[in-house]
Amino acid sequence: MDIISAIATAAGVGGVAIIRLSGSGCLDLAQKMFKPFGKTAVRDFIPNLMYTGSIDGGDFEDYGMCVYFKGPKSFTGEDTVEFHCHGGVQITRGLLKRTLLLGARLADRGEFTKRAFVNGKLSLSSAEGMINMINADSLAALRAGSMLYGEKLTAEIKDIQQRLTDILARIAVDIDYPEEQSDDGFAEVCSLVAELSCNLDALASTYDTGKRIKNGVTVALCGKPNTGKSSILNALLGYDKAIVSSQAGTTRDAVEGETEINGVKYNLIDTAGIRSRAGEVESMGIERAKKIISSADLILSVTDGSGKAEIGECSGPVIEVFNKCDVNSPKGHFDVAVSAKTGEGIEQLKKLISEKSVGETALDKAYIIEERHYDALRRANGALKSAVANLDGLSPDMLSIDLKDSWDALGEITGETANEEIISTVFAKFCVGK
Repeated sequence: MDIISAIATAAGVGGVAIIRLSGSGCLDLAQKMFKPFGKTAVRDFIPNLMYTGSIDGGDFEDYGMCVYFKGPKSFTGEDTVEFHCHGGVQITRGLLKRTLLLGARLADRGEFTKRAFVNGKLSLSSAEGMINMINADSLAALRAGSMLYGEKLTAEIKDIQQRLTDILARIAVDIDYPEEQSDDGFAEVCSLVAELSCNLDALASTYDTGKRIKNGVTVALCGKPNTGKSSILNALLGYDKAIVSSQAGTTRDAVEGETEINGVKYNLIDTAGIRSRAGEVESMGIERAKKIISSADLILSVTDGSGKAEIGECSGPVIEVFNKCDVNSPKGHFDVAVSAKTGEGIEQLKKLISEKSVGETALDKAYIIEERHYDALRRANGALKSAVANLDGLSPDMLSIDLKDSWDALGEITGETANEEIISTVFAKFCVGK
């Protein structure tokens, strides 16, 4: 396989940068660029050991380090070399250019990880977990990506595939030896298929929470003007984001801010106060507020005892919040009473927000966070449900077709049956150096 090369560290100036090479012959290429300070020649480098020396950039030299990873015990599964140099833009570009002049080619996006997948070092879903970890903007998203990268989902999928394989083997025996087939054996097959369908249902059911863990939760604060929505937003964020005023209608357009609750990212949107009598500009803000409310994952309906606003259509659950409990006693039913001014009840509100949006997230659970995985699970389970619904009328060979379709759909998650289009789409999400 040809030698690929790329800058593996982030663009810009830094203390250290890494030029990564992978492919047969990369150690020979390194020998043309690296002059060790010690007596060990590059061709004799001990794998996984860092050596100091000078790196030849053609028009300049830099002092740095070189490490050799011998395949298959490397990330890509093939011989890999890294130059660790000073993190100047011109230094890294110059050294990369030198590797290209000596016979390497510039790596494609995600090509190092793609080679790891092709060489059996990780599954396709594990690769997706890696990019989710890299792009995570919350602790919960990082944990979910880590579980995916650690092959937690792959293990669960492979277990289901193995059980499908066992059922297919039993059916094959029944086809070859029909005289030995019993009603009890057929009933057991029916029970096993139904059980696997339940397993896939349970796995797919984590997607709603999983996508919120990955993408964050949108929370809309709504209510009548001057009920303290902006003050609650500021209290939840821990800093002043929205302008607070005693004058009704101060918030005429949505004000947004991000925070984390129990590791999950929340995008809080303070909408314009909803009232029937409003000027033209304020009315525009109210219309936008209604659109935000209709698409939000969670609604905080805020009142201070002056009456609840008509929030109209909303797609997510609603938490009824009574504000200004430090000056007024709540009347009627409310989920939580708070004082944005004193901070009373804010922690309880955060707890409710977490419970209503994602619930209690388990640290060791494989959440479905990729739409591609959810779609594959849905198709796999659709094949099983079809088999269960028609078991009485299906011949063993027709039943096998449904079970094999389910196995193949699951294989798209791990990469066993994924086509080149799926694989290319996954690795296009990566940067060039990974």
